[in-house]
Amino acid sequence: MKVKTSVTLSPQLIEAIDQQCGVGGTRSEFLEKAAWEVIRARQRHERDARDTRIYTEHAEEYNRQALESLELQDGDW
Repeated sequence: MKVKTSVTLSPQLIEAIDQQCGVGGTRSEFLEKAAWEVIRARQRHERDARDTRIYTEHAEEYNRQALESLELQDGDW
């Protein structure tokens, strides 16, 4: 189900949207697709930032484990 809404945009933006819509496309379709793309990009950014925080918080432990593993492997050669 779609909900009708109203937005105010500059004439230049309307013209650019119309040029991008092409034959058979509508402004509504274009704007909905663009909005979803922005939302997904922000969600990816938030997820990546969260993952970076987690990795940073545990980096010292990960590095210690990696060094221990390398030391154990060194004896196998």
